[in-house]
Amino acid sequence: MLKEGDLAPEFCLEGVEEHGGERRFCLKDLLTSPLILYFYPKDDTPGCTQEACDFRDNLNVIKSKGYRVVGISPDSLESHKKFREKHGLNFLLLSDPHKEVAKAYGAYGKKKMYGKETEGIVRSTFLISKEGKVLKAFYNVKAKGHVASILSGLDTWSLQAL
Repeated sequence: MLKEGDLAPEFCLEGVEEHGGERRFCLKDLLTSPLILYFYPKDDTPGCTQEACDFRDNLNVIKSKGYRVVGISPDSLESHKKFREKHGLNFLLLSDPHKEVAKAYGAYGKKKMYGKETEGIVRSTFLISKEGKVLKAFYNVKAKGHVASILSGLDTWSLQAL
């Protein structure tokens, strides 16, 4: 698991841009501004839709604080395109089909779902500075209210980065 001050693991993944285009993105190219990088289990499921729409609805505030939002799941680019279009998502979605990036970030592993232990994507969010350092790491987050809790601390965590 990553902690504050760690260097964020570098990666390159295929993605669906904010305006629908597809191309390859690497972390180093995304760090033109601080980044909110979040891992979610599956496109168009209730919790993942709630979280994505919360990011969508708060994107102007997030951008005004200097951050960019990027979501990562194991879903295909085609699934990401449908998810983005269906819900009007206005941020980058990356595809991690082999879950290698999720594993590097500690966002893949054992979790409990409906009282049963399974293995899969652990809903996680990372605030990453322009220099690639982890400012904050959130593991096992609940979709509902998560974006609001990030917004409430964004100014404080951003000041720590300076």
